[in-house]
Amino acid sequence: MGRLPFIVAACIFIIAFDLYCFKAIVAVFKNWKPRTKKIFKILYWTYSIILIIGVFGGIYLNLYLSLRAIILVAFFLTVACKFTMLPFLLIDDLRRGAIKLFRKTKRQKSEPITNQNPIPRSEFLVKAGLVAAAIPLTSLSWGIVSGAYDYQVTRVDLILPNIPKAFNGIRMAQISDIHSGSFYNKTAVKGGIEMLLGEKPDFIFFTGDLVNNLTNEVRDYIDIFSKVKAPLGVYSTLGNHDYGDYHFGKESSPAKVKNLKDMIDVHKVMGYDLLMNENRRLKVDGEELGILGIENWGMGRFPKYGKMELAVKNTDDLPVKLLLSHDPSHWRGEVLQKYPQIDAMFSGHTHGMQFGVRFKEFQWSPVQYIYKEWAGLYREQKQQLYVNVGYGFLGYPGRVGILPEITVFTLKSA
Repeated sequence: MGRLPFIVAACIFIIAFDLYCFKAIVAVFKNWKPRTKKIFKILYWTYSIILIIGVFGGIYLNLYLSLRAIILVAFFLTVACKFTMLPFLLIDDLRRGAIKLFRKTKRQKSEPITNQNPIPRSEFLVKAGLVAAAIPLTSLSWGIVSGAYDYQVTRVDLILPNIPKAFNGIRMAQISDIHSGSFYNKTAVKGGIEMLLGEKPDFIFFTGDLVNNLTNEVRDYIDIFSKVKAPLGVYSTLGNHDYGDYHFGKESSPAKVKNLKDMIDVHKVMGYDLLMNENRRLKVDGEELGILGIENWGMGRFPKYGKMELAVKNTDDLPVKLLLSHDPSHWRGEVLQKYPQIDAMFSGHTHGMQFGVRFKEFQWSPVQYIYKEWAGLYREQKQQLYVNVGYGFLGYPGRVGILPEITVFTLKSA
């Protein structure tokens, strides 16, 4: 019930916002025939009310994931378009307000003017707002149609000076942030996994966020992600969404404990070696390197379940240590300060905000104003961090510019 007041307040705001936009549109298209106005009114409000009911249903009812995805897509696009239109309407209201104030001041200095016509809305501004609203509708729709499952393979040479000779040239792959509760195209998801397996990596990392909220979201995709195999193993860790905090709250409960147990069991069923504040020794031809994994450790409001002191235990003799940690803020927040023995850390979490531009020599996304390290490879002194922008998506069911990523590393000594 804790979310209900917020959701009700949000719905009231959306209805008021809808009314504001509706009145502006009707005022400009005043030459419409009465029948046309009536049809527009019915369609406009029916669509808005269905969306609001659908959002409630998506939160409180066990709707099919595909139906929930359709509702959320429509809601997201509608709100984005109306917010793009909003500045034009506000400018028009400021214009009308200034004219009204000028007329009022003028009346006070002269004889009263009676039967003065109301100030009409600017047809140009409102229509310009409608045209502007088509821009996010077009780009975001294209991001859904084209970007959501447009998997990209990023190849990286990972230089590790102390790497044992047996590991020099070995290939490792990473995927992150699957968010299976958001998917609506199983065939496309399978295609991405086939791309990953086609790279023939020697071992694979999955760096968290298998689901959005509940473990059962992955039930329809276990068969696909169980295909992720590699000769030297698949190693995984949990992300902030995997604990059920956003559904059950921060406090422990039997349902939340079971949800986490189910999550751990799913990793076992899929054949992933889930690292919960622990490590593994990866051996090739008698030589070893360390794979460490911790539970989620995030800055700010994100949970800190990770315990590095447990993850590094009994690893001092290993020449190279690779760390799986979902949130890249952990690198600067703890790893760089306290654990200089970590050679490279692998994260996800940011999604690149699913919006921006990314080229070999230049990348930009609004998320960079929140996370200093948000996509790609970072180095500081002898330590490195790689941030994968994610396999899936959350919230907005698409990607514009920042496409879903499969990273393939070649480990090299120099």
